[in-house]
Amino acid sequence: MVQADSSTRRSVIPRFLYCPASAAVGTTKSLVFDGFLLARDGGATASLPSSPSPEPPNDEAPEQFLVPAPKEKIELYSPQFYAACTAGGIASCGLTHTAVTPLDLVKCNMQINPEKYKSISSGFGVLLKEQAIRGFFRGWVPTLLGYSAQGACKFGFYEFFKKYYSDIAGPENAAKYKTLIYLAGSASAEVIADIALCPMEAVKVRVQTQPGFARGLSDGLPKFVKSEGALGLYKGIVPLWGRQIPYTMMKFASFETVVEMIYKHAVPKPKDQCSKELQLGISFAGGYIAGVFCAVVSHPADNLVSFLNNAKGATVGDAVRKLGVWGLFTRGLPLRIVMIGTLTGAQWGIYDAFKVLVGLPTTGGVNAPVPARAPAVASRPAPAK
Repeated sequence: MVQADSSTRRSVIPRFLYCPASAAVGTTKSLVFDGFLLARDGGATASLPSSPSPEPPNDEAPEQFLVPAPKEKIELYSPQFYAACTAGGIASCGLTHTAVTPLDLVKCNMQINPEKYKSISSGFGVLLKEQAIRGFFRGWVPTLLGYSAQGACKFGFYEFFKKYYSDIAGPENAAKYKTLIYLAGSASAEVIADIALCPMEAVKVRVQTQPGFARGLSDGLPKFVKSEGALGLYKGIVPLWGRQIPYTMMKFASFETVVEMIYKHAVPKPKDQCSKELQLGISFAGGYIAGVFCAVVSHPADNLVSFLNNAKGATVGDAVRKLGVWGLFTRGLPLRIVMIGTLTGAQWGIYDAFKVLVGLPTTGGVNAPVPARAPAVASRPAPAK
């Protein structure tokens, strides 16, 4: 078998996401790729071996990087598994939130200045007239960085806590109370995720709702810290928890439930027999439905976060007095339903697409993670009579 320089055989996916090389390398999986290398290097006439030929150990030989075969999989709940989930969370949350920056910008301004931004259409009209097209993406850098960090913690820790709480509950209780496990795991993950998100969220809201405050993150962050102090970046952490924890609990628990119901009642065959394209479509549909519930549950706290981050020294009482209880629940809600529904559907689609790309199954459609069982005790042979 022709040896190729390691630089020509690197996988497009980081190798640390895979199991050890001893579990990943197989002759039948690499024959096609080796044939390609032979043809490219002028050795197309060489015959491919039908069985693996043992290679002598050589500490100085370069490490081989093979294109991952479709059957290669990351071991579930291994460090590589959690690393993959974390990377998928970065892609899903960072990209989607950045893409809907124009919608988020109009929503925040409708919450802060309803006299000027009276509706969705008029809000876009005001932005276009005052700031031109470039104004629609004001604050996209803190959005990208903040929600990438949040997504990493949200999805990575959710998978960790879901398994952790399943182990604590035991096999029977984990299956019986799987929805409670989804709720507890997502809430625990979001507490950590919001600590990562809060500073960038504070800067984003200030940049988006106060024209002239700053052009973006580079000048907005120092200006914010100078005005509010470093701890001011976390002024909105409690309302952020109030918004994001219910949102994420609804996002994950309803997604898992909806997807399970789709596979149970709407798909005529088991999940493992469905094509990956169908599974990803179900992930998007389940995510969109979950996003509608998320928007309704978390909207009052979302209004509070926008109000507190926009006005220096403002309190929750000030927000309630100005917006009113009804305003907290309804102002900007239709736009947020559209935005969060699309956002959540896209997030689950991207997240599960990334999992499929690295050899993992899509999320949902099965019971809670199988808890670790105690080693079985060997039965003693019956005494001879």
